[in-house]
Amino acid sequence: MINKKESRIRRSRQTRIKIAELSVPRVAIMRTNMHISAQLYSPCGTKVLAAASTMEKELRTTFANGGNSTAAKEIGKLIAQRALEAGVTEVAFDRSGFRYHGRVKALAEAAREAGLKF
Repeated sequence: MINKKESRIRRSRQTRIKIAELSVPRVAIMRTNMHISAQLYSPCGTKVLAAASTMEKELRTTFANGGNSTAAKEIGKLIAQRALEAGVTEVAFDRSGFRYHGRVKALAEAAREAGLKF
């Protein structure tokens, strides 16, 4: 019997195979009950170019709960800003098997509004 985590990982594996074929930088997200984070990986997938998370010291004090849509919007803006500083404008969005809904959707839309194209 397959559990929830294994099925999410199986879905994410298929996405990463497709993104690897495209050979573009990818924004990968990780969502937990308390936090959300995003990392920008190089096209080869071995180097992190930028990262943003609600676990960062400056952001931890601004949010009472890092696991809500407001926090996700801020992380989306922040990862887009840091990606543009690193010289990346076009990326692939890797939602890590999570549904495109709620916090994941809020992060993606905020990143698009801040200037990332995917």
